[in-house]
Amino acid sequence: MTALPPLVEPVAELTREDVARYSRHLIIPDVGVTGQKRLRNAKVLFIGAGGLGSPALLYLAAAGVGTIGIVEFDEVDSSNLQRQIIHGQADVGRSKGESARETIVGINDTVDVRLHPVRLDTTNAVDLFREYDLVVDGTDNFATRYLVNDAAILAGKPYVWGSIFRFEGQVSVFWEDAPGGVGLNYRDLYPEAPPPGMVPSCAEGGVLGVLPGTVGCIMATEAIKLITGIGDTLLGRLMIYDALSMTFRTVTLRRDPCRVPVTDLVDYDEFCGVVSDEGMIAAAESTITATELRTMLDSGRELALVDVREPVEWDIVHIDGARLIPKDRILSGAALAELPQHVPIVAYCKTGIRSAEVLAALKRAGFADATHLQGGVVAWAQQVDPSLPLY
Repeated sequence: MTALPPLVEPVAELTREDVARYSRHLIIPDVGVTGQKRLRNAKVLFIGAGGLGSPALLYLAAAGVGTIGIVEFDEVDSSNLQRQIIHGQADVGRSKGESARETIVGINDTVDVRLHPVRLDTTNAVDLFREYDLVVDGTDNFATRYLVNDAAILAGKPYVWGSIFRFEGQVSVFWEDAPGGVGLNYRDLYPEAPPPGMVPSCAEGGVLGVLPGTVGCIMATEAIKLITGIGDTLLGRLMIYDALSMTFRTVTLRRDPCRVPVTDLVDYDEFCGVVSDEGMIAAAESTITATELRTMLDSGRELALVDVREPVEWDIVHIDGARLIPKDRILSGAALAELPQHVPIVAYCKTGIRSAEVLAALKRAGFADATHLQGGVVAWAQQVDPSLPLY
């Protein structure tokens, strides 16, 4: 258990309106007037206004955090509405940052919402973090998570981290320079990024719509504890939530004795490698576009069109004439005997990431005439058959 001193100094006074609004906080002995003054003076930066950002932003705004920054450059898509409750039907196509700000102001118009409609990268992260007391990371990819971690170290800031996938969520607090020598950072949990393709994103693997609500609220709770200095934070612990079994458990984290100190930011896309080097090489030599595939199929040329996604994805949408052989069966070698030796093979997935890994495996196995579809079934739906649904 790690108790930490308050992160933020209190403002001088609360207004009469503040007392009325936050009265249920003020009568909690551990929070009280001083704790509410700290919340009023706090500056919290959110990375992302998506699934995890939605509940956390709403509750911290309602709790009276004085300044909330949002790093978000994306637009609201209809597929977001299943879980990103800060946005509504009317917001589809709008800037997520603008949509989030409007909702926040509708809850608490005393909050100063600062939008940063940029992609977080090595040129802006450290300076941006220095403007805030605390960072909350709700991103869904390893490259940005490592960037947030390293930038927080260089800026000397603590941050709350959360992750969701299907039915499971994880939350922790990282702060390299925490008082008392108890500091840890994300690299103590994940010294290296997992191999490309091993951990699918929420867009590829899915997420239960209500899961971000639970995990995001826990993240907001940790932020309030850090700001006010109450309770024991998750610094040094990883909380794991399983929605199917309705269980919470915590795992103790230790500093990695072999960890190399962070002294500068690096190329995080290269560090994490969304696609393996072998997959990139294979794809560079053997990739076709959706329109090229359409031409091949219209010509009557014999080929084997292989869908390497999961059966649930196949049920949503697939290309006519394709055959479903999930990626793992090909990578393990179990399905290689089912593939034709003397007919060109075209593999596809949702966006082209998994099929690039499959392509590399096929090349290793001697299928020299194998290719993969650039952009996957999404590109096919966008460029060839707009009647198909996107997911």
